[in-house]
Amino acid sequence: MKASISWWDLSGSGQTIDSLRVYLREEGVQPWERIHGLRLKFWISDRQANRWGAVTLWESTADLTAPMPPNRATELIGYPPNHRMETDIEAIIEGVHSGELLDRGLAFEPVKKS
Repeated sequence: MKASISWWDLSGSGQTIDSLRVYLREEGVQPWERIHGLRLKFWISDRQANRWGAVTLWESTADLTAPMPPNRATELIGYPPNHRMETDIEAIIEGVHSGELLDRGLAFEPVKKS
């Protein structure tokens, strides 16, 4: 298996963690649901450091040269990730859980009005 990690420093962008959450909620997640060989993708943020990113986990047989959804995060943020790495997975384990993904992440929580 392979993993890739992408991190953006949002300091040079007009985008914010909140605006990128809207993008995920409205359009960003769905295009990845049908990608062959993709085991898992999750989007990450660090509000204190003003960073946004994604982690993908790929099956060993995945064709990473196959067409992928457009990289809308790069388009919206205005530049490619500041840090990107691909790495081998040495081991993987799942803990005991319900089998269902009950919490889909902050992007899908009710929007708090200020």
